[in-house]
Amino acid sequence: MQKINIRNWQISDAQALAAVANNRNVWNSIRNEFPSPYTVMDALAWIKHANEEKPVANFAIEIGNIVAGNISCTWHKDVYAKTVELGYFIGENYWGKGIASEAVREIIRFGYDKMELNRIEAETIEDNHESRRMLEKLGFVLEGIQSPPLVS
Repeated sequence: MQKINIRNWQISDAQALAAVANNRNVWNSIRNEFPSPYTVMDALAWIKHANEEKPVANFAIEIGNIVAGNISCTWHKDVYAKTVELGYFIGENYWGKGIASEAVREIIRFGYDKMELNRIEAETIEDNHESRRMLEKLGFVLEGIQSPPLVS
């Protein structure tokens, strides 16, 4: 496997991000606020948002100089200020190749070494068993399963 690179998003990544993110299978594995279809305009808005964050918390996952996905750290507040929620997605054509695992490994190292974190959390969509298994292989511990609220 080629070495991955985690870096800040660049405006020139918009087309590649849209190509990776405009996939219903990718959309099905992340939160509903993610647009579908995912356009170049969505990508440009995301890149602008990602680069305005302080500290920067969303990064491009790159392999062989090609954008493969996104990895992020969402900071908690107050007494949980040294805790982040990890989020990530990679394009479907990169699934099963160890790319997400390597990106998560890099963020874990960076988080504890450079960001002085106490805790990194991650949530997966309930039926995304592959992502959950990957996180467990990297040392994450399943603390619970949330069910969606019942609608009457």
